[in-house]
Amino acid sequence: MKHIGWRERLFKSTRGKILELLRAREWTVNELADELHLTDNAVRAHLASLERDRLVAQSGLKPGVRKPHTTYVLGPEAEQLFPKAYGRLLSLLLSIFSRQIKPRNLRVGMRAAGRTVAQEHLNELKGKTRQQRIDAALHILKELGGAASFREEDGKHFIYGSGCPIAAAAANHPQACLLAESLLSEIIGSPVKEHCIRGPVPSCRFEVK
Repeated sequence: MKHIGWRERLFKSTRGKILELLRAREWTVNELADELHLTDNAVRAHLASLERDRLVAQSGLKPGVRKPHTTYVLGPEAEQLFPKAYGRLLSLLLSIFSRQIKPRNLRVGMRAAGRTVAQEHLNELKGKTRQQRIDAALHILKELGGAASFREEDGKHFIYGSGCPIAAAAANHPQACLLAESLLSEIIGSPVKEHCIRGPVPSCRFEVK
């Protein structure tokens, strides 16, 4: 019989299905229960277990009929569950580029790439409020393959992300984060500064000025 690895077993389970759904967007308990044909309590039990393992995290609140509903996204440890070959490919390309061009030019190139991605969305953001532009930025990050949330801490504003599609490259090439920094700055219309954590368990963190 063909050997089935632990990752395959996980994604065949209910908890694995929850992780797959959260990879695409934020979900509430009720939404997950409807999608998976489970009771709310069953979903809460799975989420509690996944939260303990840092595979799932609470991201915010969504308006409800009687009260707001907590939304969930992938947690910091979930990144390792979704191998990204294109992340390794980007890392390889940056290794080649870094040997052929000056560091300053590489940083300029990553920022230019971020602005180019942002250009595709700027027309639809005309006349939008700051919060609407932040919401659009979160949506774009999710479309690119990550999960993102906006938080206020001690009077400062931050965008946190997990499952970043360029995390594999950023571990060895911090310049890769400048792509997202530039993208967010253009979309939000305010300066954004990256404070990402790189390494075995990467975590994206951008301060919005």
